[in-house]
Amino acid sequence: MRRGFPAIFARHFPDHARRAEKRKSEKSAHPAPHPRSYPPCIRMADDGRVKRLKTCDTSVVELQRRNAVLESENRKLRLENAQLRGRLSEGDHAVLPVVVTTTVDLSRLDPSLVTQISSFLGTSRELFSLALTCKSFGWRQPTSTLNWSLVEEVSRQAVCSRATDDEMRCLPRYSSGSTTWLSIHHRLEHLLMFDVLLGAYIGYRNWDKTAVCGTKKGDFCTAVSSGHVMRSGIHFAEFEIISGEPYIGIVRPMPSLDAEAYENDCFFVGRRAFYHAFLAQRSDDWGDGNVHACEYSSYTGKVCWTDWDDGDDADWEGMECCGTGDTIGMLLNLEKGTLTVWKNNRRLGVMKDGLSGPYCRYTTVAGSESVAIQKAYLPISTTPK
Repeated sequence: MRRGFPAIFARHFPDHARRAEKRKSEKSAHPAPHPRSYPPCIRMADDGRVKRLKTCDTSVVELQRRNAVLESENRKLRLENAQLRGRLSEGDHAVLPVVVTTTVDLSRLDPSLVTQISSFLGTSRELFSLALTCKSFGWRQPTSTLNWSLVEEVSRQAVCSRATDDEMRCLPRYSSGSTTWLSIHHRLEHLLMFDVLLGAYIGYRNWDKTAVCGTKKGDFCTAVSSGHVMRSGIHFAEFEIISGEPYIGIVRPMPSLDAEAYENDCFFVGRRAFYHAFLAQRSDDWGDGNVHACEYSSYTGKVCWTDWDDGDDADWEGMECCGTGDTIGMLLNLEKGTLTVWKNNRRLGVMKDGLSGPYCRYTTVAGSESVAIQKAYLPISTTPK
């Protein structure tokens, strides 16, 4: 009897039956979720629909507002970082572009302690990065007795403790607002570079001024590290032979030499046609010494030298040739007037004596030959001789 009741009800009350069937189909298509499945801020309305509490709506608006503020700050920080990276990649150390919004209180620490700890960073690039972290490092503090920032003081101490007298003469002078101690520190680290190129067939390797390469076979051209003049004391540097068998040596400083006058090749030993122009650069500080250029031939191992009137190439005790992959170290001892050669950290011997007066380092390359220069320390277990 109960089974037949729906059919009888539908036949006598069709409109009611259709509405009941429709509600049944909607309920089966959209079943109500279990009450425990709703988030805390969601409740059921009287008609069975889901609704949100007003407190939840307020929280969403507040979160949206805070998110907009944070996105705006992030855009500003990304722009500032991009600008600073650009200045850093260009080597712009003239004035520290320190732009920071956070203050770090270091007043509880002794300034000398912070300076000592910062000195372990070592390089000017690392100190530059430190200066960008907060004003306590990159800006002069009102309570400080120094006329510059903490980073500036660390750079000043590094320069004064590491640079020799000759190197100090080659460095720019500190000037408030234009030449910082950090920029002087950076220059000291890159004092050895080939800043003068003589001849048309030579260039920098990967735009790096510490490395040069030849561009035409048979034409010898020369690169000079004229920014570092050695006038006294002991000086050691290394030349990495990237490829070929170049000449490596020392030459008199000639700051007024016209590099553009050498449209083809140019070298210091072996061509008399160049000697007159070289001697025209003579100055009183050259003194009475007659060795104006002296070089090591990596092809033969011999020493070649000239007074720009005559010249000579000769054997010397301990000489060896070298080539691609080798590193040649040269020690100029102006106290004893000697030039000593190392090969791959192994001392070969004194290549030339009788040296006096000022000198610069240079290399002469041809074809695909390539050389890099770097400042170095004497190999372990060796002493100047």
